[in-house]
Amino acid sequence: MITLTPVAIAKVREFLSERKEEAGLRIAVLGGGCSGFQYQMTLEKEPQADDKVFDMDGLKVFIDTRSLLYLNGTEVDYVDGSDGAGFKFDNPNAKASCGCGESFEA
Repeated sequence: MITLTPVAIAKVREFLSERKEEAGLRIAVLGGGCSGFQYQMTLEKEPQADDKVFDMDGLKVFIDTRSLLYLNGTEVDYVDGSDGAGFKFDNPNAKASCGCGESFEA
């Protein structure tokens, strides 16, 4: 299971309201980045055939089954501070992560 904080859900809803054609949030883990894997978040209309669909306070979240293996137990938050603003992944499966927090080693 993956969770989004109320602040992250509100921020995604804000993005969705600007793009009325999208219906949900896709979270994926892709190969790449300075630590081996990187997170990807996109807005999409529909889930793919191999997606698990989660309802998070009315927000549809699509995650493919392979990515879910790396994301199980992860909490996604949205932070806005002196270092900048963006989504932050607290992933218990990450053995190491890069300084920017956008990639990790599993």
